Amino acid sequence: MNNNRKFLYGHELVVQACLDAEAEVMYGYPITPTCEILSGWIATGKPSLQTEDEIAAGFAVCGAVLAGQKAFTASGGPGHILLQDGMSMAEGMRLPFVIIVGQRGGPSSGTVIYSQQEVMLACFGGNGEGLRLVYSPATSRELYELTRQAFNDAWQYRFPAIVLTDGYLLKMRSGINLAEIKIENVPAHQLVPEDKIVHWPNIYTMEEELNEQINLAQKDWDEISPPIAKAEILETADAEILLIAHGIVGAAVKEAVKQLRKSGIKAGYFRPITLRPFPKKDLDNLFMKDNLKKIIVIESSSGQLARIVREQLAPEIAVGFEYLQKPGLGIEVEEIIDFIKNN
Repeated sequence: MNNNRKFLYGHELVVQACLDAEAEVMYGYPITPTCEILSGWIATGKPSLQTEDEIAAGFAVCGAVLAGQKAFTASGGPGHILLQDGMSMAEGMRLPFVIIVGQRGGPSSGTVIYSQQEVMLACFGGNGEGLRLVYSPATSRELYELTRQAFNDAWQYRFPAIVLTDGYLLKMRSGINLAEIKIENVPAHQLVPEDKIVHWPNIYTMEEELNEQINLAQKDWDEISPPIAKAEILETADAEILLIAHGIVGAAVKEAVKQLRKSGIKAGYFRPITLRPFPKKDLDNLFMKDNLKKIIVIESSSGQLARIVREQLAPEIAVGFEYLQKPGLGIEVEEIIDFIKNN
């Protein structure tokens, strides 16, 4: 018997990941499906503050990391929208801002458990250039690991980091042995020397100043993107169709590919683990041979992932696109198999 194996909910894994990452404080406002992250963190006895709204939570995180503290927040849906203000400042000032997002669907309050409709908001929200790290876990273990990685990458590379998950994963209970996961922390540190006076603006009155800062940030982004970008790839050596999905939908697609292979259909699997930076090179390299004829993007939105895939795929690669889109709904293995066999 493995005494280190525990059955934990996704929100419990997130809280544990934040503890193990040596996070010091959480600022947040309750919103489903991330309420249990806030209440779970409060229950640990670590410093926390339930702010008056998500705008305040975002700027509180900015203030804490400016002081050298590992701080984070969690939200989703309309709260995620409000947090874009603080996240935009974090992006512009290169602050190690960490947020766990439980995606919700629809207008304003909308549905409260699940969707994949916050992809564009996470990747390109705010009034910046989308220079933020976005991780999309497909399993409970990844939810833990990518939360740890979000803290590490945010503090190492000084870009805001988003763990883009959903209520299905947060409320799913899974068996996991955290003792076997070995991740070394990047420590929090003062972002500016204490013995120097530093002018660190969060606003630029001259367009030329802003242009200079954006270009410097973009240069850093281009340099750090290759080691950060990750994808899960399966059965692509002789694949004729490539199924692309992310998050928990990706887990269903992975199982569908295994079953399609057993029935003689040459399907391959590509799942971007990082949506920003996107694993463009990994995707382009799959087309070095001529066997792949078609891409099918499968997602619980009306094409947010597809938009990114089409943009990132090298323009010289000529391949057909098809889509299985169910905005706001989960997608099951059997649905994927039927769609492939009938198209």
